[in-house]
Amino acid sequence: MTTTPHAGQAQGVDTGRLRTALDARAHRIVYDQYRPGADDPIGQELRLISEVDRAHLVMLAERGIVDAARAGALLDTIEALRADDFAPVRERPMPRGLYLAYEGWLVDRLGQETGGVLHTGRSRNDLNATTVRLRVRTPYARLLAETLELAEVLLEKAERYRAVTMPAYTHGQPAVPISYGHYLCGVAGAVLRSAGDLLDAGGEIDINPLGAGAVGGTSVPVDPARTAELLGFTGASANSVDAVASRDFVLRLLSAAAVLGVLMARIARDLTWWTTEEFGLLRMADDLVGSSSMMPQKRNPFLLEHIQGRSSAALAGFTGAATAMSTAGYTNAIAVGTEAVRHLWPGLAGTEEAATLLRLVVAGAEPDRARMTARARDGFTAATYLAERLVVDGMPFRTAHHLVGETVLGALDGGLPLSDAARAQPAVAGAAAGYPDHWLEPETVAAACAHGGGPGGTAPEAALTQARAQLAAVTSEFDARRARWTAAADRLTDDVNRVMIQR
Repeated sequence: MTTTPHAGQAQGVDTGRLRTALDARAHRIVYDQYRPGADDPIGQELRLISEVDRAHLVMLAERGIVDAARAGALLDTIEALRADDFAPVRERPMPRGLYLAYEGWLVDRLGQETGGVLHTGRSRNDLNATTVRLRVRTPYARLLAETLELAEVLLEKAERYRAVTMPAYTHGQPAVPISYGHYLCGVAGAVLRSAGDLLDAGGEIDINPLGAGAVGGTSVPVDPARTAELLGFTGASANSVDAVASRDFVLRLLSAAAVLGVLMARIARDLTWWTTEEFGLLRMADDLVGSSSMMPQKRNPFLLEHIQGRSSAALAGFTGAATAMSTAGYTNAIAVGTEAVRHLWPGLAGTEEAATLLRLVVAGAEPDRARMTARARDGFTAATYLAERLVVDGMPFRTAHHLVGETVLGALDGGLPLSDAARAQPAVAGAAAGYPDHWLEPETVAAACAHGGGPGGTAPEAALTQARAQLAAVTSEFDARRARWTAAADRLTDDVNRVMIQR
């Protein structure tokens, strides 16, 4: 008898054991690398240059450095170029680079008297320093937004699973009882610190270098504070050398992203172990695992391997960027402005993708409550608590440590639970006498560990409250930053239109 495959099987969705396709967001990250990309580096750079040109021309016109007629004609032509996606410039030869091809087209179109004033009081050095700050806004915002979403999911699951007891592991061995929610809340705290670091590092991209010229400023009375306002920066650079020489924000962003990447790789390692058949603490949904092309029984949590791989992108980028910068003096330099900066884009993108995948995994992983509790019980994770009860009764800790070690050995030899072994150990039985039968159950012990930020008492709620406050604070400041960028872009368009009307 033959079975007709359904549509999903025909498309490779239903593998027999797995009945659903991979989550669409994960699929985009993992597999869309094989599809033709939508990258348009020429168009992207021209849009950034023209955005700076718009602000620069508005400022030149307002200051009376360039008359409104010529500024308006330039702006009108630039607006038409932007609407045409810079098609005429794309067709030109670029023997001296993209910017000069673009400026050359404007000069050919409008003549030297008009097209030739665009670069007044400006160099490619401060222009490039400005456009890279504008360019980084989008990948930076995507990474920080994804980091905050990851923190939000972690806190949501921490709340949901705060009563799911499991072992905390040290050196790969069950150590003490905590809860899965307690673990996730701890991870959230570290993610939120990284979000704060990213927020701080992003402050540097809010300083406007335009006006610094090649390296020594300009004698033309430009107004960097006005172009800063028009482009959504918070202020202008105070020193022309620093403005064109520094790309420290590249290192700071990659450094913050690298710390986040290291954290995510460590979490992925934990989850990899816990999803194995041997541990069996977590189960992943079908749309978050892969199958084997040969072995039909497999459910591979392969996204965790992608998390570990992509988490290293920022660390690699930081190393490359720092190495490139260290070869240059403190002035405008290709090693800094071009060679170091190119490491920023894959570093931020890889970290963002790792954060997305980790968020999907955390959201879709279901703990096996019974298995987690059993592992905490079978791993004798209540042993430390037992020793502490003896200490409270007046026994020196090292003596208690030794006696409980012997008690655990007796439990192993006799196949007994720790509570029974404790009552069979004369030196320990006195401490056990006043407690109910379940006193050494992992849930009871976890609930008793209410000090030092442990999983018991009011500590978990306090930790969650603190983390939620941190999340809200970072989100609020980040939202304000993005709103400033958006509002500035809208105002710039209004000011461009005003100058064009005055021509």
